[in-house]
Amino acid sequence: MLLDLTGKKILVTGIANNRSIAWGIAQQLKAAGAELGITYLPDDKGRFEAKVRELTAPLEPSLFLPLNVQDADQMAEVFGEIKEKWGVLDGLVHCLAFAGKEELIGDYSATTPEGFARSLDISAYSLAPLCAHAKPLFSEKAGVITLSYLGAERAIPNYNVMGVAKAALEASVRYLAAELGPDKQVRVNAISAGPIRTLASSAIGGILEMIHNVEEKAPLRRTVTQMEVGGTAAFLLSDLASGISGQTIYVDAGYCVTGM
Repeated sequence: MLLDLTGKKILVTGIANNRSIAWGIAQQLKAAGAELGITYLPDDKGRFEAKVRELTAPLEPSLFLPLNVQDADQMAEVFGEIKEKWGVLDGLVHCLAFAGKEELIGDYSATTPEGFARSLDISAYSLAPLCAHAKPLFSEKAGVITLSYLGAERAIPNYNVMGVAKAALEASVRYLAAELGPDKQVRVNAISAGPIRTLASSAIGGILEMIHNVEEKAPLRRTVTQMEVGGTAAFLLSDLASGISGQTIYVDAGYCVTGM
């Protein structure tokens, strides 16, 4: 059986620019034949919309919608559009995370209550309401993918509150897999990607040192690319991965198996 997503309708969230991991995922899904819906983070001046629209135009998304996961009404509107135009959802890609730059440097104990709540809300909790809205639309053997990082289980310098958020996200994957699996065989998995230079990762103090450390110590002596993460996402959303759910799959050039 070859990897084939022809006719599959998949919603991809979190594309910000051409360095986003979500962008690599979207490209691989399209290459495998999927029909894509794309969301963007709306802003007052429409800059994000214009940037993401131009970037994703070659993928010919049949849905292009604003989505701020802290806006419950907007989230409901997204899935209302999916129901009206698609009627079914075969895949959901959650690539959403945020922490203030001040929370990604120095001591974890300096995290503010507001920063903690915001980071956990956007980076971890948001997967649950997205799945709740998608649940009645999911097709048989639909798939959900989210993005994690090694900082969910190890103390990575400066990753701080985002590590806590990713740990909560991975736990959410297990609970959602248990919830969504019995009825329609819906699968929920996380990809723990190695450090990649993206707009989001640039806020992490010492990100270049993290990348260089992976390049020096990972078994493959390099870090990974957006397209490699995207290839794993395409696999996990395909029938080839029909027996995989509730898992965190590492795509980090083997770095997680070393003593660091």
